[in-house]
Amino acid sequence: MAPQPGHRAVVRVPVATLWTAPEAVRPIDCPALAGSPDVAAWIAGMDRDQLVGDCVLTQLLLGEPVRVTETRPDGWVRVVALGQPAAKLGADGYPGWLRAAHLADPADADPPSTHPADAGPADPALSGTAPAGPVGTGSSGPVPAGSGSASSGSGPAADRPLTVDVAHTALRAEPDGDAALTGVVLGTRLTPAGPPVDGRRPVRVPGRADPLWATEDDLVPLPAERPEAEKVLAVAERLRDLVYVWGGMSTDGIDCSGLVHLAWRRYGITLPRDADDQAAATSRVPLDAERPGDLYFFARPGRRIHHVGIVSAEPRGGRRRMLHACYLTRRVVEEELPADRIATLVGAHRV
Repeated sequence: MAPQPGHRAVVRVPVATLWTAPEAVRPIDCPALAGSPDVAAWIAGMDRDQLVGDCVLTQLLLGEPVRVTETRPDGWVRVVALGQPAAKLGADGYPGWLRAAHLADPADADPPSTHPADAGPADPALSGTAPAGPVGTGSSGPVPAGSGSASSGSGPAADRPLTVDVAHTALRAEPDGDAALTGVVLGTRLTPAGPPVDGRRPVRVPGRADPLWATEDDLVPLPAERPEAEKVLAVAERLRDLVYVWGGMSTDGIDCSGLVHLAWRRYGITLPRDADDQAAATSRVPLDAERPGDLYFFARPGRRIHHVGIVSAEPRGGRRRMLHACYLTRRVVEEELPADRIATLVGAHRV
């Protein structure tokens, strides 16, 4: 059944792209629009300028829930991405346009729920514009949800939600069969459908009546404990040199706030999608008190926050380092903050 306005649906493809409008898509975007999108080929086919086209809003991973708000006869649906908070755009998620073929009815699978973080009070000094004065301390940040300590065995632990912990994996129709769904990316949440067999784990997949089989070593359980920020940094570091794509949020291509969102998602914590909303949902720490895994935010005077990076080393003598998806280099890089970045640094935050 086609998605209907007012109903929920879930993403049935490994990576679905959310667009500003159907009319905004370009000829180069055809691989991302196919019924079985080839996001890697789409990105590989773009030149430096096309990588930062503003027609892309964000991307959704297999199993992510949406609320449908409008449908069109040409196969487009307007949705709200419920697992990607965007306070400035809507109370319950990120709005935009998807291909209807990339969605399935929730009844077709039992996808794991997203776990919106308890962000605590927003920090008015960094909720949308650059602060006029020094950065101070804020309130406590998001808390994790989900649980689990093992992905195999029997009993309650065997039913806990799982997360993909490799850059890409494939799901198979049978434990020893050929790949039925390729390109499933880091941070994708899967619901187990039974015990493992010969190193493969059955998982429920939206749009499919029968479970598919994942390589057990590619999966980890959602943690029961709040992760240390350095562990989240370690996940982000695995994406070093990944290509920068405006609106990207996968291990095929990613942008600055997508890198932060995806790294924390791996540990079951949902941060807002955009950098300015991430600043509002996290707690300020004084500059020079930041630690690896904290966040740096950047804005020009009187303007909204436009960039975020992950602190990669303790500051020394006023010198700071971060890991970030860099618009200028079109890559995820770890580097010392150059003078032009220092000039727009508006604060450090902690999740």
